Amino acid sequence: GFHCPPHRDTADFLLDLGTNQQTKYQDTLPAGMTKHPRWPAEFGQIFQESRIYHDTLVRLEEPFRQELKENVKTHMDSIPEFHQSFQENTLTIFKRQMMIMLRNVAFIRGRGFMVILIGLLYGSTFYQLKVTDAQVVMGVLFQAVLFLGLGQAAQIPTYCDARPIFYKQRGSNFLRTTAYVLANSVSQIPWAVAETIVFGSLVYWMCGLKSSVKAFVIFEILLLLTILAFAAWFFFLAAISPNLHIAKPLSMVSVLFFVVFAGFVVPKSEMPGYFIWIYWIDPIAWCLRGIAVNQYRSDEFDVCVYGGVDYCSTYQMKMGEYFLSLYDVPSAKSWVWLGMVFLLVTYVVFLVFGVLVLEYKRYESPEHITLTAENTEPVATDDYALATTPTSGRKTPATGNDNVALNVRATTKKFEPVVIAFQDLWYSVPDPHNPKESLTLLKGISGYAMPGSITALMGSTGAGKTTLMDVIAGRKTGGTIQGKILLNGYEASDLAIRRCTGYCEQMDIHSDASTIREALVFSAFLRQDSSVPASQKYDSVEECLELLDLQSVADEIVRGSPTERMKRLTIGVELAADPKVLFLDEPTSGLDARSAKLIMDGVRKVADTGRTIVCTIHQPSTEVFMLFDKLLLLKRGGQTVYFGDLGKRAQTMVDYFEAIPGVTPLREGYNPATWMLECIGAGVSHMHDNPVDFVEVFNSSEMKQEMDAHLASESVTVPVPGSTELVFAKKRAANSWTQMTALVERFMNLYWRTPSYNLTRFAIAPLLGLLFGLIYVSVSYTSYQGVNAGVGMVFMTTLFNGVVAFNSVLPITSQDREAFYRERAAQTYNSLWYFVGSTVAEVPYVFGSMLLYTVIFYWLVGFTGFWTAVLYWINTSFLVLLQTYLGQLLVYALPSVEVAALLGVMLNSILFLFMGFNPPANAIPSGYKWLYTITPQRYSLAILAALVFSKCDDLPTYDTATQQYVNVGGDLGCQPMTNPPVSIDHITIKEYVESVFEYKHDEIWRNFGIVLAFIVGIRLLSLLSLRFINHQKR
Repeated sequence: GFHCPPHRDTADFLLDLGTNQQTKYQDTLPAGMTKHPRWPAEFGQIFQESRIYHDTLVRLEEPFRQELKENVKTHMDSIPEFHQSFQENTLTIFKRQMMIMLRNVAFIRGRGFMVILIGLLYGSTFYQLKVTDAQVVMGVLFQAVLFLGLGQAAQIPTYCDARPIFYKQRGSNFLRTTAYVLANSVSQIPWAVAETIVFGSLVYWMCGLKSSVKAFVIFEILLLLTILAFAAWFFFLAAISPNLHIAKPLSMVSVLFFVVFAGFVVPKSEMPGYFIWIYWIDPIAWCLRGIAVNQYRSDEFDVCVYGGVDYCSTYQMKMGEYFLSLYDVPSAKSWVWLGMVFLLVTYVVFLVFGVLVLEYKRYESPEHITLTAENTEPVATDDYALATTPTSGRKTPATGNDNVALNVRATTKKFEPVVIAFQDLWYSVPDPHNPKESLTLLKGISGYAMPGSITALMGSTGAGKTTLMDVIAGRKTGGTIQGKILLNGYEASDLAIRRCTGYCEQMDIHSDASTIREALVFSAFLRQDSSVPASQKYDSVEECLELLDLQSVADEIVRGSPTERMKRLTIGVELAADPKVLFLDEPTSGLDARSAKLIMDGVRKVADTGRTIVCTIHQPSTEVFMLFDKLLLLKRGGQTVYFGDLGKRAQTMVDYFEAIPGVTPLREGYNPATWMLECIGAGVSHMHDNPVDFVEVFNSSEMKQEMDAHLASESVTVPVPGSTELVFAKKRAANSWTQMTALVERFMNLYWRTPSYNLTRFAIAPLLGLLFGLIYVSVSYTSYQGVNAGVGMVFMTTLFNGVVAFNSVLPITSQDREAFYRERAAQTYNSLWYFVGSTVAEVPYVFGSMLLYTVIFYWLVGFTGFWTAVLYWINTSFLVLLQTYLGQLLVYALPSVEVAALLGVMLNSILFLFMGFNPPANAIPSGYKWLYTITPQRYSLAILAALVFSKCDDLPTYDTATQQYVNVGGDLGCQPMTNPPVSIDHITIKEYVESVFEYKHDEIWRNFGIVLAFIVGIRLLSLLSLRFINHQKR
């Protein structure tokens, strides 16, 4: 009962069936049918009753032919499961992985630079250290293992990106899972060897460790095995995690366990018995133990007398054994070889885990599927049925107003039409191969667009369509522009173009936590003039929702919306700004023919409201092409081939090209848009294929004369007498208060509706507090090991809280920055208020998560004092806020989140090195004191450590006769240190912490002020980056 019209594409005809578009195809019903089918189930029932379905069943039920069975046995059963042997398969994948790595030049250079820089920094900071200072020696060994091992976490995004490709190729039996995992791991070995040699050599020899080739080689082997083990571990985490957002927190939690139970921050004797098993399976602990024994049990240190001290008589152990005992490191030389074996076994086990997960667990289904009852029920108008009239939509829940009335408002609304014209436009950019020369991308382009019409800009890729529209819309950020752009006959200023036009970019970029309605309200209130009443702005939002048929999904969050809906939203956001001219860049890209038609139907409705629309489009379907009024066709090189009306069913354009000698006439039923592009060689005129110079033909045609005549008419390039020029007194439509409140509200919604960001920190913060609390629940802070472990605990919690905050904020900031660039280009708001919104939104989540952390951690580890706890919470919150704002600063200032993350790793590695813990403040070389002074995190650590370890109003007196302290107060800082090392005679906890680490109680309030100053300074740099740095190059 349906008929496909002669000019209708068959695929488009079939796609229209089952929608409210099918009515125009309905024909006389066949005998026996009472109505046309409408729903999929009805079409399915008719198909099952058809002869085609019956014939298919008959074919399927035919008996199996013996010759086919023999053919399968002869030709198919003999085909192996994999075409390559295991060795060949592994070698092929290895070559591919090496090629991929070698082509990633930026990563290799960045990683190489970081390894050399950090190696030099560590080597010079701990230059020629004293072997009798066990804390410094163990510290540099711990730092070396930590940097190389945990630095492999940078590969997690690469592993996650490669996983879908593996699924596809494994499903097609291109490769074996074992071969893939093995080849991927082996391909990491050359880079691991290079990192080990470069970094290990710099640290080992500059720090003055045991001058022995054998000891150095053992040191390098242990580092290399640690790198490989951690590379395999992070590969396993990437394989077992559903996505990168899960893999990153998992890796962070695993890093926390590896570091805490390595035996340096918390010595083995201080670990609770229920956690000691983690120490024995920790790869870092085995590596650290091996290199420490390798260092202190060498011939030079395996002696009784060293530096004038007889260790055998005083401590009943040799010098090396004594210093190992300070950190509970077993001293048998066999631990070196046992460490190598354990790391090698760990490496293999992690690889096996990776193989098993990739082979038996796959994440190939969509992650976010929302199916509401509304979507499952038949409705009169559904999301994709755009071609209905506006009055056929539903009532909008927000207003309850009749849609007919809404449509009346839309048609009776006062609207000032604008004619946009451009004359002799030239645009050139520097030649990337020869900066002294320039490339001309547009050559003397002229044209105009009238109100109520859609003008198409077409041409092949590289012809200059988007470039021309960017020039007209004032969106170009570089290059040289010549020529005139006019609005209603007046030469247009940059502000006038940005204020009176809307620009729909090809990429649909929005703040993805807003609802569709909120996105439109945001645009309406910030881009419509402040003199427009709020009620009228709300009405314009409802009009846009109705016009683009978005009412049924108006209150759904943008995140996860299908491409076609995002295209409509992009148009709606610009339409809500009430622009007089609307630019659209490839609005149908990435859509099928039907979705493209529906989008362009919506654009047609917008044009019918009296707006001027200019649209670039690549190769539209016939139905879409017929929606345009005018066409500006460009050839490669930026020259005009055609400008003028299309005519009914594009007949005017067809007649023009068919009149040119040598052009093949349009075939019946063929897409005129495709034919037109083929006529001119898809925008490139090859003289040996087609000798016609279409540019010259157009320049001498009546079309060109008609265009010139229209350009010279009133309201196009000549102002209408009595008309006024479009002038805007203010740079932005909305006042400052409206901008600020709208942006703060949007940021608060963004954070509330992004649980993957905020739940992560609300989960990790108490986990961190609970973990350290359970470890230190019974630790005595009055011993040498205890106080170092206590300060190390504060350092590690500070470090991890800061690193989690820094890494977590990068993705969400980077995603929203794209929307900021789009909105700033349209003069939607001042950068200051965007800055205020991003500043305010972080505060409640930071202070809330750190409150959870402090409540659990502070009392569990044995710290006392309510007001001290309050100060501890506030300062920890300031530290996390500082790290969060530092992450935002790097995203605002740098071109990509990858660069920000890489620089962040390097920056944090340097800053955490100079926080005054390892090396202690009194051991930092004088040449690096300036780094210690400008490290903001060290002031936060100094406050936290001083609050609990340096508090003592009256220091006790040491009685030399009894060799004991008298008048010892109750504060922890007043307590004498027990079992101090040989280099220390007697000292209190306060004196030790203030002299070694320089965490002074008297400087707490000064340090508070410095931390606040750093936060303010970082925010000011962020504001300047938002204001003056734009990495969106057009």
